[in-house]
Amino acid sequence: MRKYIPNALTILRILLVPVFLYALFIFPEGMKAPYSLLIFVVASLTDYIDGTLARAWNVVSDFGKIMDPLADKLLVLSALAGLTWLPPFSLSPIIFFVILIRELGITILREIFQKRGIVVAADKLGKLKTVMQMGGIIFALACWAFLPQISSGLRLGISLWFWLVAIVTVISGLNYIKAMFPRRNNA
Repeated sequence: MRKYIPNALTILRILLVPVFLYALFIFPEGMKAPYSLLIFVVASLTDYIDGTLARAWNVVSDFGKIMDPLADKLLVLSALAGLTWLPPFSLSPIIFFVILIRELGITILREIFQKRGIVVAADKLGKLKTVMQMGGIIFALACWAFLPQISSGLRLGISLWFWLVAIVTVISGLNYIKAMFPRRNNA
């Protein structure tokens, strides 16, 4: 029974994405940020817990290798959409689209390779990228939820953080491509 718990947590995270989007885009103004923050934190914790349990119980599955990163991408892109198109942060759409294109490209490549029986799991840089994305989103949502006003300096700092996240996201995508298409040694 416990071998299904990590995958169940991944599925829960996917199911929380539309709930998060509803809170972020539909809730009244004073409720958007606190409820979005709560839902995002709960969903992020499921990511940490499912990975920890899967490794501790040695129940890593191909489903988890594919769906866990997909769940992360859906959650992060949903939050970035809100931080991009909603005040108070209004991040540059370039950040959103750079991350979106990288995530879509890698997801498509992973699916193609998975159908060929090749599973490319997340590497350390990919995991760092996810932590940076989720940490930045939690910080931005917490500021939005708990600060009466967001200063221009804080907005700039958060924007710079997400530019850095976009750069790390691209670099980690290039690492996946190198892992998927290793050079042949002709020696």
